[in-house]
Amino acid sequence: MKTEFSLAQLADPDIAEADKILRKCVHCGFCTATCPTYVLLGDELDSPRGRIYLIKEMLEKDRPPTAEVVKHIDRCLSCLACMTTCPSGVNYMHLVDQARVKIERNFTRPWTERLLRAVLAHVLPRPKLFRASMILARLGRPLAGLLPSGGVSSTPTLLRRLKAMLALSPRGLPAAGPSGGSVFPAQGERRGRVALLQGCAQQVLAPRINQAAISLLTRHGIEVVLVKDEQCCGALTHHMGREDAASAFARANITAWLTEADRGGLDAILVTTSGCGTVIKDYGFMLREDRDFAASAAKVSALAKDITEYIGGLDLAPAQRRDDIVVAYHSACSLQHGQKITQLPKELLSKNGFVVKDVPESHLCCGSAGTYNILQPDIANKLRDRKVANIAMVKPDMIAAGNIGCMVQIASGTSVPVMHTIELLDWATGGPQPTSSGLDRLVRNYSLNTR
Repeated sequence: MKTEFSLAQLADPDIAEADKILRKCVHCGFCTATCPTYVLLGDELDSPRGRIYLIKEMLEKDRPPTAEVVKHIDRCLSCLACMTTCPSGVNYMHLVDQARVKIERNFTRPWTERLLRAVLAHVLPRPKLFRASMILARLGRPLAGLLPSGGVSSTPTLLRRLKAMLALSPRGLPAAGPSGGSVFPAQGERRGRVALLQGCAQQVLAPRINQAAISLLTRHGIEVVLVKDEQCCGALTHHMGREDAASAFARANITAWLTEADRGGLDAILVTTSGCGTVIKDYGFMLREDRDFAASAAKVSALAKDITEYIGGLDLAPAQRRDDIVVAYHSACSLQHGQKITQLPKELLSKNGFVVKDVPESHLCCGSAGTYNILQPDIANKLRDRKVANIAMVKPDMIAAGNIGCMVQIASGTSVPVMHTIELLDWATGGPQPTSSGLDRLVRNYSLNTR
């Protein structure tokens, strides 16, 4: 793609990066076939190729974004399926991230939307505030049916988005998990030491996920530390274009993790929420121009691993379950497209006693995408229903995924138990059975059928 940035514009490192990305695009259109919004809406401007044209014009002319540009950029899930498909290696992720920053700084949204986005950016990264908001949402759930619905062709109203928030809120919350600063010693001889990302929404909605990770790791000789002063990874604010807030979270985490590494040593920083992992692995790029943090950010990005990457290198205890439980594996976009981890989780589940089934159209997003299912609820629901229908085709006993956002999104459309991959691996290798009423029924049925 030909670009026409001025020399003055190219002196800006971000514009220089955008120019490099844009020049790789050859207009082939392969990306359109795997873009969820294009597949759903059929609008060229809701495809990666169409958005690239909009971003190019916006950046080249250095003008405030128009409402039309904002509409189509907002509809992007950042699922990154286009990057997996692109034969030219166009880094769409860094391009759309830059566009979102420009929109956040130069476009004035309606005041109701500005308020909602500000609340989401402040509450979601802070577990105590998020827990309080979930309690309030539970009180408001009975009113959700009175709020209006919308359509995929319209821009959602504040009331429609509030309805989506209430619908996604859980009916109850589990007890809080262990706090930052906790250390879980290895059982037997210590083989390694890792930091485990505590997460924001996940530690409120499903602390059992990290508890399963701790159970499996310590049982296999790995000491686990929950680092004190760790903060949100910055993914939620980053994808809302709030670059300063995201960078501040990143710097705080880099400082906390490297301080812990200097104190006791760390083999890895493990992540059980793949949406967080994709951003942490990108810290090196995010802070590449920060003289004080560039080297440290690159070091942290190198240490960051998805939980399956790390345990794939462990010699796991022999699987104790051979029940022929059929698991539909949902490959989270941030894992398969963002981190290029596709086969390993399925191989681990299969080797440890589960019958793993691929989901048709597995490359298409479930519609969660951070705050997307709140800000674009109608598109998100269409994608969820499509995903659930595809999952149902393999007739699974349960669904496994590696990202809490996907788990919540998919669970809102199906009665099949949705578990984290690490929960199933912990259970299969000697850990406790994951907590789920649907799973309890499944296990009882298997027990009766095998007597």
